[in-house]
Amino acid sequence: MQHETGRIAILEDDPIMGESLCQRLSLEGHQVEWWTKGEEAVRKLSDGSPAFDLVLCDIRLPDMNGEDVFRQSSRETPTPFLFMSGFGDVDQAVRLMRSGAVDFITKPFEMSALLDRISSSLRTRSSAAVEGVLGISRSMRDAEMMLRRYASHPLPVLIQGETGTGKEVSARFLHRASSDPASPFIAVNCAAIPADLLESELFGHEKGAFTGANQLHRGYAERAGNGVLFLDEIGDMPPSLQAKLLRLLEDNKFHRLGSESPVSFKARVVCATHHDIGSEGSTFRKDLYFRLSALPVTLPPLRERPEDVLWLAQQFLEDIIRNRNVKVRGISSLAEDVMLEHPWPGNARELRNRLERAAALSENILLLPADLFPEKKGFEGRTGETLSEARDAAEKRQILRALSSTDGQISQAARQLGVSRTTLWEKMTRYGIETRV
Repeated sequence: MQHETGRIAILEDDPIMGESLCQRLSLEGHQVEWWTKGEEAVRKLSDGSPAFDLVLCDIRLPDMNGEDVFRQSSRETPTPFLFMSGFGDVDQAVRLMRSGAVDFITKPFEMSALLDRISSSLRTRSSAAVEGVLGISRSMRDAEMMLRRYASHPLPVLIQGETGTGKEVSARFLHRASSDPASPFIAVNCAAIPADLLESELFGHEKGAFTGANQLHRGYAERAGNGVLFLDEIGDMPPSLQAKLLRLLEDNKFHRLGSESPVSFKARVVCATHHDIGSEGSTFRKDLYFRLSALPVTLPPLRERPEDVLWLAQQFLEDIIRNRNVKVRGISSLAEDVMLEHPWPGNARELRNRLERAAALSENILLLPADLFPEKKGFEGRTGETLSEARDAAEKRQILRALSSTDGQISQAARQLGVSRTTLWEKMTRYGIETRV
């Protein structure tokens, strides 16, 4: 099977392990360089020589800690690190992943397992150039890369953000980026199922377990198999069930209601909530929160990433046109202006709903402001605005349009706008527009 190859640095002080890794990776087609000291690694990673695609780094080194090498070198030239450690534990893995490491493997390991991790890390690096899936803003691209990084790990993931920011979309993206995207993805909305039924729905029940239980029922946890159990709105889960979920995560098994036989649980747990369940005032169990938030992701509201508004609108509208019999074929410039001024309290969900309604009801080829915002009486613009403020607002809107049409590619947007890349970057900085470099 064809696999990714790249330029790999090995930081390993054990001569037998280091030589073995060098030989095997060279045979696999990689360009390999081997270092035995952290100081040497920091110097080589920061001296401006050709960049490495991956650093395979031991944690325990004779002169410094592998994490220190990672932090010092990342300040100069960010390079993906895959850590190896004979002293690995969950806390260390979490700390490294949160710091930006692409992967972590515990010694002793099978060489085949390491090669799989290396290939996965190199694929993740090459996928950084792929067009955004969740958005073109820097914050959403960062979230996307974090999810790619988390994809190969079995630890729970907690996705937090306001209602409508795309938490389930992100969870499904994480599943697609995993090693087995064909495995089940079972979504459970904890707020939509009555509290007295949620346990039965989650864990299942035996025939005769209670009145009305006329047959065996396999719950969501069982149906998830080796895939993902996605618990949406986990902050609304009843306290009694929180304790049972904690036990599920600790024991990797559960009991159907009315049964004494344990059922093995192999799925990965991914949760989402719009509540701040980790705050001091939250009634959510702290021990469960710490287990669920091993790998966290926070999605910012749409009002904080205006770069995504027109880009998302275009994605949504293309999907609507493809799947609905509508007359609409695009969005007018006037409507785009109003969309960029709107605060979007309902986030991406509100944007999608407005487009769905407007496309269904509009008789126009291009959506107008009144189609999207029928509740507003007029669109005369803001009053009391100086000429300079109006010019700046128009320039910002045009930059956002260009970024949307080029999927956040600054060089392409600059050419479209007829300015240099440096000029566009300066204007983006001035207007607080953030996207990838």
